[in-house]
Amino acid sequence: MSNRIYLCLAHMSDEGMEQKYVKEAFDTNWVVPLGPNVNGFESDLEAFVEQDKRVVALSSGTAAVHLALLACGVESGDEVICQSFTFCASANPVTYIGATPVFVDSEKDTWNMDPELLKEAIEDRMAKTGRKPKAIVVVYLYGMPAHIDEILAIANRYDIPLIEDAAEGMGSLYKGQVCGTYGKYGVLSFNGNKMITTSGGGALICPDEDAKNKVMWYATQAREAFPYYQHEAIGYNYRLSNVCAGIGRGQMTVLNDHIHRHREIAAMYREAFNGDCGVTFHDELEGMTSNFWLSTVLLDEKLHVRGEENAYKAAVKGAVGGAAGVVHATGESHTACEPLPQVEAMRMALDKEGIESRPLWKPMHLQPVFSSSPAYVNGVSESLFKRGLCLPSGPCVSDDDVRRIIATIKTNIL
Repeated sequence: MSNRIYLCLAHMSDEGMEQKYVKEAFDTNWVVPLGPNVNGFESDLEAFVEQDKRVVALSSGTAAVHLALLACGVESGDEVICQSFTFCASANPVTYIGATPVFVDSEKDTWNMDPELLKEAIEDRMAKTGRKPKAIVVVYLYGMPAHIDEILAIANRYDIPLIEDAAEGMGSLYKGQVCGTYGKYGVLSFNGNKMITTSGGGALICPDEDAKNKVMWYATQAREAFPYYQHEAIGYNYRLSNVCAGIGRGQMTVLNDHIHRHREIAAMYREAFNGDCGVTFHDELEGMTSNFWLSTVLLDEKLHVRGEENAYKAAVKGAVGGAAGVVHATGESHTACEPLPQVEAMRMALDKEGIESRPLWKPMHLQPVFSSSPAYVNGVSESLFKRGLCLPSGPCVSDDDVRRIIATIKTNIL
């Protein structure tokens, strides 16, 4: 790795437990999407989330969202209420099924789904379509717990199953209970930038053994019980491999250390960015314990940053802020809704110093691909998107790194 400070990278255990389990997988020739590591990883996850839940290890968090929707009975033509302020993986699986996402904006304290808007959206969809939405997908944005009591109460009132997307919130707590265990299903992610990693992977927290078996059936091509291959439903190849699960078993030994380190880094940002310099740290509320997967700040609209006159002058050609894979270079430097010039100038200033950062998620209701989807908005997520920045937060980030990040930000404020 270079001296560049990355946004968030998972860290291997010092004892090399990942290598131990992976070696066992190769030594015993279990290199398929089943085996002792898969079973062991699922047991470790069940012990971690508690609440007498069952867990299925899967190939990605996106797969977990998809299977949760299927398990909730979502079909083509249905509507699913989704949090707008999130990554697209929370909403894309709705479209895989042929259903329609209905986006709900955020409240300003946690940045997660607004309970009052949720209630309004449900009642309006029922009035307009004559049917209830089939499911609700709430997100723990950047690891921050949502107002889950209020959201769950509304879901229960209308008898709509709640899916918790805790891909960013593994280890976050709401009133002492693990996020992802309040609703009917909970989603976890083990992508390379999450709290722990299996290099790529995810899991679905299920309410009981029957639900787990149904999800596993869908995840292994929906095969019927015959001595030959009989399929009466469409299934998916979504199970986690035994090799990747071995990495996950090793990572479980350092999960609490990772959470502790993320919170240490957040404390340093909290002390430095209390609003005095025009930068404000986004903090947790009483009764909520965030894993601070990413520490985030808001820049005051009146703040000026060195180089902001040059923001958006050149089109971006590659991925920005921890993104992996291929991006589509449009040749354009502007969209209809984008972060303020001072936010982009700060990102550029950090990048020049070898410090990776990125804007907050662009709300789904502002994404062109979802322009025809219903949306219930209050302006909160759009305002946050325009002003916010994610800062390096992973276990590989040292105290000296954090001090350099803080100094770079303050140096570039005019």
